[in-house]
Amino acid sequence: MTYTPDPVRPTADRQIADALLRTVATASLFAPPSPITTMTRFEADTPAERRKLFADAVVAHRNRGSAFLTIEAEPLEDEADDEEPAPWIQFAEKTFNMDCGDAELDRLKALLEEFPEFRIDQIESPEEAEGTNVRITARSDANRLAGFVDRAFQEIYERPESYRAWVVAI
Repeated sequence: MTYTPDPVRPTADRQIADALLRTVATASLFAPPSPITTMTRFEADTPAERRKLFADAVVAHRNRGSAFLTIEAEPLEDEADDEEPAPWIQFAEKTFNMDCGDAELDRLKALLEEFPEFRIDQIESPEEAEGTNVRITARSDANRLAGFVDRAFQEIYERPESYRAWVVAI
């Protein structure tokens, strides 16, 4: 793989890119990523740490020109035994991809009112699947994208402020 370092943050960017290259790198824009099986050092559980992690992952994704990056939130205790995957959000170029139930879709639309530069481009509700897949165009800087992801996990997927998140693919 070819890596082009960011001249503004070469050391931190290289560390993030090297570390993320060693993570799980398989997922589809149309299917949720595989469940989290082990903890890695690509996780954070405070708002400031998560937003930094998410922003650094966006920068690494852009610098690498990777197909997508995937972030997962830790399942809540009552969800741990469910066969449903943990909440996940993917980002590819300028598009977020996420699955939502009906109530989550309503919360997503409410959250997007605070992000006027983001817009829903596509909503798919296949008959054979429960829920809705949503694609959101998001043209913004890495910090704004990171803030959206953090708030999405908290407000859409109802994660507590101390939720743990992982960057699982880049």
